[in-house]
Amino acid sequence: MSKPESRSELGEKPNSRPNRQPRRQPDGDRRGAIAGLIIAIMILGVGWWLARNLTAASKMQDCLMSGRSNCNVIQPAR
Repeated sequence: MSKPESRSELGEKPNSRPNRQPRRQPDGDRRGAIAGLIIAIMILGVGWWLARNLTAASKMQDCLMSGRSNCNVIQPAR
């Protein structure tokens, strides 16, 4: 059996860095997750605000459709 040829004999350039993994930025992977979390919180906030306003408008319409004239909400004095 013949002995295996080295890389230099095959004409390949020897690798100066043996199998190093490239460095990753520590916050590079988290930026997308944080941005998604902020967007999700904003969408939930807008949805909550919209639901409250639609519920209040629905209650006002129900009151007016029943023929009442005093449908305004009375705020307590502070």
